[in-house]
Amino acid sequence: MESRRRTGINFEDMSQRRAERLVNLVILLLSTRQYLTAERIRSAIDDYARPDGTEKTEEAFKRMFERDKAELRDLGVPLETGTNSIFDSEDGYRIKPADYELPPIEFDAAEAAAVGIAARTWQSATLGAAANSALVKLRAAGVDLSSSDTFNLIPYLDGADQNLQELLDAVRDRKAVRFDYQKAHAAEPEQRTLEPWGVLSWRRRWYVVGFDRGRGEPRSFRLSRVVGKVKPFGTPDAYERPVDVDMLEMVSGGPDDSRTARIEVTGPGAGQLRRAAESNEDGVLTVSYSDLNWLARIVASAGTSARVIEPPELVDAVKTRLVGVV
Repeated sequence: MESRRRTGINFEDMSQRRAERLVNLVILLLSTRQYLTAERIRSAIDDYARPDGTEKTEEAFKRMFERDKAELRDLGVPLETGTNSIFDSEDGYRIKPADYELPPIEFDAAEAAAVGIAARTWQSATLGAAANSALVKLRAAGVDLSSSDTFNLIPYLDGADQNLQELLDAVRDRKAVRFDYQKAHAAEPEQRTLEPWGVLSWRRRWYVVGFDRGRGEPRSFRLSRVVGKVKPFGTPDAYERPVDVDMLEMVSGGPDDSRTARIEVTGPGAGQLRRAAESNEDGVLTVSYSDLNWLARIVASAGTSARVIEPPELVDAVKTRLVGVV
């Protein structure tokens, strides 16, 4: 450490300069079809020592250039050596773009559908930015995700529930959770303690399935009825998930207390409502719902592109949301 202070060398800056030099070298060799000699490369990249007629400077450049070539090859960069004609006496260097580019990424129908579901699930959740970044990288690699006909068959999955990520983490870590749950027609919410086995969507609603410790049996819970935040507790790997459980059957076999709304839509701002609708007659959508707040949020987010015709409770809920925004 003391020797670093005496010489005044900043090792972090040296590392950064080397990385920048290697990047510049790759860009330079990718941008030409000809083989570039060491001297031409030296003149194009500022970090290499400029010739001053001394043997010391020449040796320093040669050592640095040899290290850079070796490091690029260690990184898997296909550095090619050759000459442009039989009259050239010195070898040059280049990188063929076809050898350097990543191979095309290909998905079968099931994999493409999975990517589409994931993108639509997370587009309004905390992972929205990460999902968008992943899609950008896939498209940059040559995967045309938007053109797949499969995506048009995928229902919209709202990933905006505040507890969705917390429950997914708990399922992954096999960690118990507590939450307050408001049952339909119940006066007050009840606290539940659950060993979550999985989270799934059924008819555009999210559910968590697991072992209810308080009831001593498997149960499913709709996320939209969870009051407040889900609170994980205890240690990871606290339980084992049964291998023969059919979570979809547990969710789909429950009572259906859905209601129906009629909503008039115009313009492009109501795309989410159109995807959620069961029918569309001349711009009037029929939407089934059981969570009033969920539908009111979607209608309010459509702005002037949507107007609730019925029921009155939805009209009031949308008005309340819009007034709150103002």
